[in-house]
Amino acid sequence: MADEIAAARRVEAVRRFNRFYTRQIGLLQEGLLDSPFTLTEARVVYELAHHERTTATHLGEELGLDPGYLSRILRDFRKRGLRERQPSPRDGRQVLLSLTDEGRAAFVELNAASRRQIEAMLSGLSEAEEERLVQAMHAVEGLLGARPEHRVPYVLRPHQNGELGWVVQRHGALYNREYGWDEQFEALVAEIVAGFIQSFDARRERCWIAEREGENVGSVFLMKHPERKGVAKLRLLLVEPKARGLGIGRRLVQECTRFARQVGYHTITLWTNSVLHAARTIYEHEGYRLVHEEPHHSFGHDLVGQTWELSL
Repeated sequence: MADEIAAARRVEAVRRFNRFYTRQIGLLQEGLLDSPFTLTEARVVYELAHHERTTATHLGEELGLDPGYLSRILRDFRKRGLRERQPSPRDGRQVLLSLTDEGRAAFVELNAASRRQIEAMLSGLSEAEEERLVQAMHAVEGLLGARPEHRVPYVLRPHQNGELGWVVQRHGALYNREYGWDEQFEALVAEIVAGFIQSFDARRERCWIAEREGENVGSVFLMKHPERKGVAKLRLLLVEPKARGLGIGRRLVQECTRFARQVGYHTITLWTNSVLHAARTIYEHEGYRLVHEEPHHSFGHDLVGQTWELSL
């Protein structure tokens, strides 16, 4: 009898904790984190953001969702323009799912709101208390057999306020360190970024940020050509040294190609320099061809400028 009473007490303690935590993080609200998404929908957005491409079957297995319920969510996402689909190149019977640009923007908002919520929750705790809380959560996960989360090496997403300054700063610092280019290059990058902000066309222009473990590690821009109708310019491709080798540069360039085709450009052009060997390899692999080159003296060095183009 005593054992039954003790077991019942433990069950009630777990239920009490569940009620407390669901209220603590707002799971009882109609929209999670003041968003138009339910908790389940937000988890689906999160999982799609952390897969370059995935299938509905794989999503259902990872989330433990009923296939019919997940199918309804995915249909709704498609109607809202949040996700897209394409046949698998390996198996034409499979359909690969991914977020659209609108879906990635929704993920950015959800992710930022979640971070703010947890930061606010922890703000009243000391560092030692935060560590105790985290260790207690690890203990709960371990005792209940939590499966390791699927984590991709990086996530691509639209830029957020304040990050364009990061683009300028990192270009200036990295190109000075790796190629010895002076502050005139940083000034050029600042001019390009300022032009992007001042005449931004959300329908036909994009900036993508690559994020890894909460830190920015790459960027690229696709902008309208100021003089050639139907032509886009790929600009400011950057990958941090510690994130190279993960395919980030290739993915960023591929996103430019995908988006340019989607909005109706017929050509992408870019200007680079012959010393940037890694970037040139990526452009060649994507199908760009060299159309012009000429020597110039810029950024404190004698360089060979190159124009590359991709026909879509």
